[in-house]
Amino acid sequence: MSRVGKQPIEIPSGVKVEVAGNKVKVSGAKGSLETEFRPEISVGVDGNTVNVERSNDSKLAKALHGTTRALIANMIVGVTKGYQKNLDIVGVGWQGKMQGNKLVLQLGFCHTVDFVPPTGINVAIPNPQRIEVTGIDKQAVGEFAARIRSSRKPEPYKGKGVRYDGERIVRKAGKSFVGGGK
Repeated sequence: MSRVGKQPIEIPSGVKVEVAGNKVKVSGAKGSLETEFRPEISVGVDGNTVNVERSNDSKLAKALHGTTRALIANMIVGVTKGYQKNLDIVGVGWQGKMQGNKLVLQLGFCHTVDFVPPTGINVAIPNPQRIEVTGIDKQAVGEFAARIRSSRKPEPYKGKGVRYDGERIVRKAGKSFVGGGK
């Protein structure tokens, strides 16, 4: 039995979970999310808990058991607390700013790098070297933050680039003058 999948999910007050066929809809204070699950998995709501069970012991059903439970738990956390990813821009003269709904980054290229956040994702820039991506969908927040980071990944010699808050960059030594060999 899946260690993750067999654990019941507690529904906090103010959250409504509806199961219709193979769809789960979670509504809360911050919004609502909906997902579809495979027919190998069954989801049931008992009072203030959600239980995820699998129909058989096939390899696919075992794999989907814990995944489905984790996705539903992430939806419940998203509609109550939300998710946030913070990114730091490291580099002289490199910065980010909002122009209307568009995120504009100056990352040492001869052009700016522009991003339009998808629906449900909010971007804030408290200072020019910090980007805060927030939303209720964990997957969408992580994907948009990863797209921003991939525009200029941190390089290992000087550490310049867009990095996650708290990300540790393994630095390389670089070339050094060893001797004047003949």
